[in-house]
Amino acid sequence: MKHLLASTCLVAGLMAMTGAARAECGDVTIASMNWQSAEVLAALDKFILNEGYGCNAEVIVGDTVPTITSMIEKGDPDLAPEGWVDLLPDVVKRGIDEGKLVGAAVALSDGAVQGWWIPKYVADAHPDIKTIDDALKHPELFPDPEDKSKGAVHNGPQGWGGTVVTGQLYKAYGGEAANFTLIDTGSAAGLDGSIAKAYERKEGWVGYYWAPTALLGKYDMVKLEHGVPYDAAEWKRCNTVADCPDPKKNDWPKDTVQTLVTKPFSERAGEDVMAYLNKRAWTNATVNKLMAWMTDNQASGDDGAKHFLEENEALWKDWVSPEAAEKIKAAL
Repeated sequence: MKHLLASTCLVAGLMAMTGAARAECGDVTIASMNWQSAEVLAALDKFILNEGYGCNAEVIVGDTVPTITSMIEKGDPDLAPEGWVDLLPDVVKRGIDEGKLVGAAVALSDGAVQGWWIPKYVADAHPDIKTIDDALKHPELFPDPEDKSKGAVHNGPQGWGGTVVTGQLYKAYGGEAANFTLIDTGSAAGLDGSIAKAYERKEGWVGYYWAPTALLGKYDMVKLEHGVPYDAAEWKRCNTVADCPDPKKNDWPKDTVQTLVTKPFSERAGEDVMAYLNKRAWTNATVNKLMAWMTDNQASGDDGAKHFLEENEALWKDWVSPEAAEKIKAAL
């Protein structure tokens, strides 16, 4: 009877401790933005917070501007795992300065990357091609599909900021004078298709792309260097303005992708939860590989999160407490 009573008390105590942990963290709303990398990171945070730290987390649909604005003005959602803060720097700064937002880990540790890329097999065969200027010396290596006597720079769809910048850099680096054509690929699918086609045929390709993306997890591409330092004033004056007539050569700045938390949640979440959110970060290469797996397997964000946890224990164990790690492993 004593053993039964002791066991009952132990179980009751463990249940009380679990209940206290869940109560401390409580309900959590996590914003999942409408792109693949944000979807899987939101799902990952949900799984870790629920299974590792006893939270009651749920994912809601969001987008950068309305989500961050709502976090500042309404205190909801509690967490934006993948906040592209450079898209609205003044708003984010105001939220932090006013004590309504807390900046946690830089989710993408090496920054979101945009620029001009070439296939790795081209870079390996021509190690002298490292910069945009180097590539533009060789139109014969990057032939225009419609006119083989010229080279081609593949651009993104109309309406994208990266498409505007690529058009301006094409002018700044003298693409036309170098016997290159600037190609409008028409859509995101058209841009992806042009890379896939080149890879299948082992042909030359140069043009605009970005990371993290599933495509760069599938096809090994090398980003060209710009050959000049980043000039913020010139970037704002002309590199990002479509009708500016005299763009200068410039580097493409990396976007800061940071996890944002509302101040009230940061105060009630507990030290362990906030320690996780302040550590959790991954690289473009990791996310690219994960998204390529998700695309190939038509996987959801939840599927991708579990796949990542199963395949990358050495990485994520450093983000969480030892106790949380055991609970997460058991839940898998």
